[in-house]
Amino acid sequence: MKYKKIPNTDLNVSVISLGTWVFGGENWGGAQEKESIDAVLSALDCGVNLIDTAPIYGYGTSEEIIGKAIKGKRDKVIIATKCGLIGEGPNIKNNLKPDSIKAELEQSLKRLQVDYIDIYQCHWPDPNTPIKETMTAMSKLKKEGKIKYIGVSNFDLELLKEIPHFADIATLQNHLSLLERSMEKDVIPYCKEKGIGVLTYGSLGGGILSGKYRQPKTFKSSDARSFFYKYYAGEEFKKTSKIVNLLNEISVETNRPPNQIALNWIWQKEGVTSAIVGCRNPEQARMNALSATWELSEEDINRLNM
Repeated sequence: MKYKKIPNTDLNVSVISLGTWVFGGENWGGAQEKESIDAVLSALDCGVNLIDTAPIYGYGTSEEIIGKAIKGKRDKVIIATKCGLIGEGPNIKNNLKPDSIKAELEQSLKRLQVDYIDIYQCHWPDPNTPIKETMTAMSKLKKEGKIKYIGVSNFDLELLKEIPHFADIATLQNHLSLLERSMEKDVIPYCKEKGIGVLTYGSLGGGILSGKYRQPKTFKSSDARSFFYKYYAGEEFKKTSKIVNLLNEISVETNRPPNQIALNWIWQKEGVTSAIVGCRNPEQARMNALSATWELSEEDINRLNM
């Protein structure tokens, strides 16, 4: 495993991190607790030290599973969780008001069975709460020692530029993959200039960049692969297939699986600190981690950049 330092922190994180939305179950066709715990342990055995989660993943289920998996291993794990998405029955609302952030943090600490969070992230912007209020609340929690560093997720460049007036953030977590590259133009350069670590999610496009899906596929409406990662059907599948075909070509040439090539492309990118990638079982966790044991050639990176 390779590691990169998050600028202006004491955190050296694995270039491949473990994403745990799948562990929540309901948005990924279900999940088994034991298999999820074993996946965490497999990732740790491979040198992964950053685990990313959120209360909204299974309405606390993901955090509870991680809490069980890392018991007795707290010193080996960097925990990143989030706040700001509140589930109310089938509906999800944005709430980054100070009282809500504080309440969410206390619940996360309890579920994770820890005393502090390494990176506490605003999951999505809340248009109904001034950024000053949110960042003031986050800074207060940092001073109290309940969180070590502040992070944000899904923030655009305009909103990022407002934050320094009220707080220092350590990380930005945004969507980046061979299928979603919008943050390359201005967001990554800005973060590099300001010393903000970049964590990427959606690194395998919800799994389609693993090369597993050769034909269009339909998922239930509650499945993230139908409402968030819309690459599995119609015109999007046709566009995606071109990239998957290229991954398969490079896979044959390098004798490396497509998922490792897609992840390698991300973590080798200048300005990216770590690629967050989900898994369903220990073998997937191991295979993802192995992408950090070798490097793509400059020629293959250029082919993928197209």
